[in-house]
Amino acid sequence: MIRLKDILYRVALEAVSGGTHVKVAQIRFDSRAVGAGDVFVAIRGSLSDGHDFIGKAVDAGALAVVCEEFPEQPIEEVCYVKVSDSHAALAVMAANFYGHPSKNLKLVGITGTNGKTTVSTLLYRLFKMAGYKVGLISTIKVMVDDREFPARHTTPDVLSLNAHLKQMNEVGVEFCFMEVSSHGIEQKRIEALHFEGAVFTNLSHDHLDYHKTFAAYRDAKKKLFDGLPKASFALVNVDDRNGLVMLQNTKAKKYTYALKTYADYRAQLMERQFNGQLLKMDGNELWSRLIGDFNAYNLLAIYGVADLLGLERLEILRLMSGLDTVAGRFQHFISKDRITAIVDYAHTPDALKNVLDTISALRTGNEKVITVVGCGGDRDRTKRPVMGHIASQMSDRAIFTSDNPRGEVPEQIIAEMEQGVEAQNANRVLSITDRRQAIRTACDLASGGDIILVAGKGHETYQETQGTRIDFDDFKEVRTALEALNK
Repeated sequence: MIRLKDILYRVALEAVSGGTHVKVAQIRFDSRAVGAGDVFVAIRGSLSDGHDFIGKAVDAGALAVVCEEFPEQPIEEVCYVKVSDSHAALAVMAANFYGHPSKNLKLVGITGTNGKTTVSTLLYRLFKMAGYKVGLISTIKVMVDDREFPARHTTPDVLSLNAHLKQMNEVGVEFCFMEVSSHGIEQKRIEALHFEGAVFTNLSHDHLDYHKTFAAYRDAKKKLFDGLPKASFALVNVDDRNGLVMLQNTKAKKYTYALKTYADYRAQLMERQFNGQLLKMDGNELWSRLIGDFNAYNLLAIYGVADLLGLERLEILRLMSGLDTVAGRFQHFISKDRITAIVDYAHTPDALKNVLDTISALRTGNEKVITVVGCGGDRDRTKRPVMGHIASQMSDRAIFTSDNPRGEVPEQIIAEMEQGVEAQNANRVLSITDRRQAIRTACDLASGGDIILVAGKGHETYQETQGTRIDFDDFKEVRTALEALNK
């Protein structure tokens, strides 16, 4: 067990009431998880305030409380520590408690609106193929070398995060690739981590329900780069106008990648097919099974990171040629009737447009493109009409349906998507609330050579409605529906 005073090392303290020499069993920020000998950190959240549960935590056995305001009736046997920012304090405490595990491996953070999961997952696979012990922290899962853990958030809470990094230390992991969300940055979950480098993929419309303005969303991403040490690297996509913004105040070594402008890492798209694309990268040709311009950017980011981490360039290209699609990212198959079905996580306007642009570049012009798409409930509402506009403008038929309605009425979400449909495109749109029925309808409308895009949920194997999660897998649903047509 570790003493409270050691856990509080480098925490900005405002006041202390009681002794900090006591030994602590665990750090908790959820009062329901508190047990005897724990320290409870009171966090102010968007839905609840941990300060309201200090009494409950003490009753459950907490011997110390870290908070932004002392309780009116403190318990004499309990140590109370006042801080200005409980989120920041928790991040430092977690790193101290687990022995600063991020310093014992090369941790690379990947941030941006789109591409985080693909870049981090494929870097994990590439370094595994190169023979290293590797860690992954992503939207889909957490990997401690070969051991898999489920992921609940893009960036885990700070205690889980440090615990996983500690597990990586224990099994000898050398490299870890981590998705870094704007929420995770704002909530100080990465505050006390040591990064070997960071990657910026792109920035587009998302999470304005949380950040309120695009500038605030951009500035949240930028904090990752502002906090990098001199010895680390910052690699950014300069075809995105926000790429150079990320580099403005960083102390890290600066590197860039691009398809359209001058950069340290560049590529040229030579050929595209549904089974892959040919790129010229660093003077060498690379055939990749990943399709689309957006994946060309992802591949450039992967190549740049691997090079900056010391892998030999020709070996990187050889390994990259063996990388396959990440679950739910332009994941596709062709049915017996020659209908191409694509499942993609595209849940932002930019991501949806990128996928439909890729499909447009691959089609011959005779086939129909049928898009099934929805928008999540209790999330950024401003993107709904934009998503509706893009789907109806760029598809021959668009079917608006439920995504994860969560606490909202799905018909209302769909109605807000319909507001973005221009009059001349209205006859292309169907609205079907039930997602399974929407996918089946798309399959019924398709004939040989047509392309069905099911967008928005990607890798997710559930649908969340009114606090309940039911099993739902887009890829399985569209495959089942197309197979049923062949019977």
